[in-house]
Amino acid sequence: MVTGAFISSVGNSFIWPLTSVYLHNNLHQSLTTVGIVLLLYSGSNIVGSYVAGQLYDRFNPFHLMIEGISLATLTTFLMIFWHGWPAYPVALVFVGFATGWLITVTNSLGTSIKGRDGRFVFNMLYFGNNLGIVFGTSIVGFIYSHSIPMLFVIATSLYVIFMVVVLTKFRPAANVVQSRQARRADSAQLPKANMTVIYVFFISLAIIWVMYQQWVSNLSVYMTGMGIPMEKYSFLWTLNAGLIVIFQIGINWLAHWFKNPYWQIYIGLIFVTLSFVVLIWAHQYRDFVVAMTILTVGEATAFPAIPALVNDLTPFASKGKYQGLSNSWASAGKALGPLFGGLIIESVSYTRLFEIAVVANIAVLVVIMVVVKMVGKKAQSFR
Repeated sequence: MVTGAFISSVGNSFIWPLTSVYLHNNLHQSLTTVGIVLLLYSGSNIVGSYVAGQLYDRFNPFHLMIEGISLATLTTFLMIFWHGWPAYPVALVFVGFATGWLITVTNSLGTSIKGRDGRFVFNMLYFGNNLGIVFGTSIVGFIYSHSIPMLFVIATSLYVIFMVVVLTKFRPAANVVQSRQARRADSAQLPKANMTVIYVFFISLAIIWVMYQQWVSNLSVYMTGMGIPMEKYSFLWTLNAGLIVIFQIGINWLAHWFKNPYWQIYIGLIFVTLSFVVLIWAHQYRDFVVAMTILTVGEATAFPAIPALVNDLTPFASKGKYQGLSNSWASAGKALGPLFGGLIIESVSYTRLFEIAVVANIAVLVVIMVVVKMVGKKAQSFR
């Protein structure tokens, strides 16, 4: 599964980091239009996540993986020939659906691994994903400046390789899940305390990702507008993914000391908030490097812990459903983020956007801590 996450993320790295700049600079669309396109992309990601989560609890995950990869492969292949306006945004919708589908099925398969702490499993999936981003983003800026179609040629080839990995390696894990589905006896009904904690985290995920998406979308335009080359913006994501790969060793060690996963999430959110504080005063490239480093510490600490926590709080009969919902809420934030940021930037300024992000992240952290303090101890674990 880690290998599959790696290959898939390399393929995605040839599409998502450049979408905002490609739409704005090459296809000459406004930031608001870019936000709407990314809204549609993430909206389809939400649908893909939700549908895959519902189907995972009922059907063979192996077949679900094949179907998701097939859609992604076909779409990126067509983008080799049709990547202008409006073909590009239409294709993005299908890519978004396939991506949401594949992430949910992969994460749901991760919940079936026994003998390992859930945080370790999701940390390793996060590791594979970000190792792929390191590789992808390190060369995508160079390829973008020379040939747009080549980006989609490489993405298509990687999805074909992903298909081979799934056909040869995923069937045993999927069969284990299916046999458990056939004999499961646990109830899919969540205790009230579990439901409260889970949905507070779902809503928090959406808000966190609205703010995080400013890094993915509007910041590229902000930096290039300051005269910083696109290659240097692309390198920030190489740095991000590379640091996450390095930090995973420390995060897995940290999980042994912090048995309570909530503290891992609290610490991560503090660092995510601090990254936006740095952005308020960032004017030189080194400032963005510092901000990205701080963001990466927070991301690597908090983000893998949330699906692991959802796994702990949900019975086996509904793990696919709630992993799908987890990705759906995150995708909702990703959907709204670029549009929200574009509206704030065009009506006020980038600085005000970063200030709003600081306040929003602090509010999320406070709400989570209060809710966990009130009902966290009543929640039932399904490890």
